[in-house]
Amino acid sequence: MGGNQKISYGLSGIASVLRWSLVLIDLAMLVLAFVLGYLMRRQVPLFAASFPASFDPPELSFYAPILAIQSVTLLTIFFFARLYHQRRAPSRIDNAYSIAASISIGVVMTNGITSILLKGTGVGVDYPRQMILYVWIFSIITVILGRELHRQFTVRLRKWGIARDRVLIVGSGEIAQTIIQHIQHNPQLGYNMVGAVHGPGATLPDPSQPDEVEGVPYLGGPDNLSDLIDLYHVDDVILALPDTARADLVQLVSACQRGRVSIKIYPDLFSYIAGGMSVDELGGMPLINVRDVALRGWKLTLKRSLDIFGSVAGMIFLSPLMIMTAILIRLESKGPIFFCQERIGLDGRPIPMIKFRSMRQDAERNGPGWTVKGDLRVTQIGKWMRKTNWDEIPNLINVLLGHMSLVGPRPEQTHFVEQFRAKIPRYMERHREKAGMTGWAQVNGLRGDTSIEERIKYDLWYVENWSLWLDIKIILRTVIQTVLRRSPNAY
Repeated sequence: MGGNQKISYGLSGIASVLRWSLVLIDLAMLVLAFVLGYLMRRQVPLFAASFPASFDPPELSFYAPILAIQSVTLLTIFFFARLYHQRRAPSRIDNAYSIAASISIGVVMTNGITSILLKGTGVGVDYPRQMILYVWIFSIITVILGRELHRQFTVRLRKWGIARDRVLIVGSGEIAQTIIQHIQHNPQLGYNMVGAVHGPGATLPDPSQPDEVEGVPYLGGPDNLSDLIDLYHVDDVILALPDTARADLVQLVSACQRGRVSIKIYPDLFSYIAGGMSVDELGGMPLINVRDVALRGWKLTLKRSLDIFGSVAGMIFLSPLMIMTAILIRLESKGPIFFCQERIGLDGRPIPMIKFRSMRQDAERNGPGWTVKGDLRVTQIGKWMRKTNWDEIPNLINVLLGHMSLVGPRPEQTHFVEQFRAKIPRYMERHREKAGMTGWAQVNGLRGDTSIEERIKYDLWYVENWSLWLDIKIILRTVIQTVLRRSPNAY
């Protein structure tokens, strides 16, 4: 037990070192950005014609007070923006957005604070606008790069078994099994699996209860939870019990509240609601709205504007490649260049979805069917197009015509929609928004021959949590996955 304590303190120390090292990296990157901004302003002035030939900017040391104020300001904003709260699997796109937003706010605040503190002192009061612009740009770039290096180093440590937290799973169902598999297959998450605990209702010893799940042993039942946390010095407890009664869940949480244990609950929210709750009222009577569509009013106009701009720009820049693709399709096999198929879109109405033909002309002579890996109906050029999602580029025509959107739930064939709506609860709710060229489910690997139920969960979450930034994020992830050939289940 004393050995476990030493390990606990050691891991806590490593985590603390990693957090403080991130602060130091941010500080170093901010100083580097300031120096680069100063040099660029001297060597590459944006409005050179406005400067006299005898222009001689002050030395870098003259701006030291401004550098100090800006560094402290930005680090403080990073702290309150929770940029030092280390996530298990952070999104690079979300991180870049948060960093850019925080730096933008910090640079503006620095100007105001500098004016207040340094006005009339004669110290560092000349902070040129061009230098502000350069420092702002370089700060965003260097901090993002510095944090990516720190992230790669942290991931490498976790894969080596260093800087990991001990986690205990509570539950014995399918959800617990899925979570354990996910942790085992992703060592970069930084978890060491201590074991699992049976959920409420399990009376031990009981021969009917499993001894292990995915190779992880069960250490006891809910009554042993507090003792197990102390014995194994558990850092995180994950409650994988989506169907547990509220009273039982409260008791489990109370048993886990010991020391600095982090408690995480896996909620089966998608069975009840797909988005966040909001408070509404009915004549002064408060009501909780749990099923709301995020895309309404002016947001529809904003999304449509993005669709028009994106589709027009895409067709203009990609037109040479589209023409070349059409020639290759015609040379390989007889038949039309485009494949037009009826799909179900907004409000359950049929739309004609246009794609490059990637299969033989007689591919559906026996009726529609899922495309599976190694499908013999796919042509040679079709294999490449499907792997890179290039066959879906003509969807830009549908987007411009208003049949589809750049981002949204992928449209299904009428034949499959009739099957799914009868079997899957809330399936038709995904049609409350326009179908999309790409979607939240697709960038998370749920495309092709994958679980329809899981896909619906992601589609409904998107429908009820829409934002312009979410659309941009999905588009960026789609482009990155396509360019790096990391598009899961694309065949």
